[in-house]
Amino acid sequence: MILKLLQLSSSALPLGAYSYSEGLETAIETQMIQGEEGFKQWLQDELSHGAIRLETALMLRGYRCWQKKDLEGLQYWNQWGSAVKETAELREQSWQMGNTLTRLLLALDSNPKLKESLTAVGKPCNSAIAFGIGAANWEIDEYSTVLGYLHSWATNLINAGVKLIPLGQTTGQQLLLQLHANIETTATTVLNLADDELYTCSWGLGLASMQHETQYSRLFRS
Repeated sequence: MILKLLQLSSSALPLGAYSYSEGLETAIETQMIQGEEGFKQWLQDELSHGAIRLETALMLRGYRCWQKKDLEGLQYWNQWGSAVKETAELREQSWQMGNTLTRLLLALDSNPKLKESLTAVGKPCNSAIAFGIGAANWEIDEYSTVLGYLHSWATNLINAGVKLIPLGQTTGQQLLLQLHANIETTATTVLNLADDELYTCSWGLGLASMQHETQYSRLFRS
């Protein structure tokens, strides 16, 4: 189980996550984020109140719908996930990565139930939904799945921050280690969120994502 979790949450998984900065590029360019401490605060705020908290809750609902063979629920939460994206950039990122993960999962596993579920969701499929289905299919427990999803997100953004701020590789790893407590707290919170408690407060991310498309010089995909 742990090996499958490591594979599913690995930054080496060919989904294209490395090509997105989720607003970081604009936030650093406009000095909304300054240096290591500013970057750390941004990541902590996102874990506590931001879009990744909502994305992880969405992923968990995909996981639970798969377990219950609730195909209508999978369709509902996938549509819900698209509707709550604050910008076209964030929505397109989720769709691109989700569709890619869907193809990859079908290539890795021949379980008919997996194919049935992913087919029911259809395209576009949000990355959180695809991840949840994949983890449930591989029988990874809920808590480990949530930790893996959050850790994968933090790893991708820290890699982006190392390039953009810039930070040293060692500093990036130190920052990831410092976030472990925040990741564990968010994981515990997300596991106990009711449907009517799903919210996000990430105005900074939304504004940065909106501006990224017209940013003069970019390293990351818009």
